[in-house]
Amino acid sequence: MRTILRMLMVCLLVPACAAMAQEKPATPAPDNPLSTWNKKAYTRVKDILLRSAQKMPEENYSFKPTDAVRSYGQIVGHVADAQYLFCSIALGDKNPGLDIEHTKTSKADLIAALNAGFAYCDKAYDGMTDASAVQTIKLFGNDAPRLSALTVNNMHNMEHYGNLVTYMRLKNIVPPTSEAPPQAAPQPKK
Repeated sequence: MRTILRMLMVCLLVPACAAMAQEKPATPAPDNPLSTWNKKAYTRVKDILLRSAQKMPEENYSFKPTDAVRSYGQIVGHVADAQYLFCSIALGDKNPGLDIEHTKTSKADLIAALNAGFAYCDKAYDGMTDASAVQTIKLFGNDAPRLSALTVNNMHNMEHYGNLVTYMRLKNIVPPTSEAPPQAAPQPKK
């Protein structure tokens, strides 16, 4: 009887284990996985930078924790300027050199300039493919793949988001990445 039970267990378990061991078909890689991923990172940081610019009240745009650092508004302007710097390199354009950091001071003007800088950069991220990403460009005097200009832009944006977070925290403002996620509406019971 035990032999029959063992054989029955083997007959039932082996096919089940074999079915579980089969690999699921791999999801096909998206077209342009490198440039697509880089654009997703950019879209995320663009969103949190714009939300940070909007969250800080106008009266705190001139705030700086010490005289040795930029004000909140100057950081926003610096980030706007950087969009032109890095994305002009990726696009092969001449940097317009707007000097937003030193010429704009109001919250409305800085947010408008930041939006314009991101709109300019959107062209670079939207037009990037993995084929164009590996083309050699000059980045700060060195040969580099075209994608590196956009990768450095993402890193630079995150670096300055970190500055903005500190300023917001000093003003008791919760930064965008620390906000509680929106609560989903309860689903009606069926």
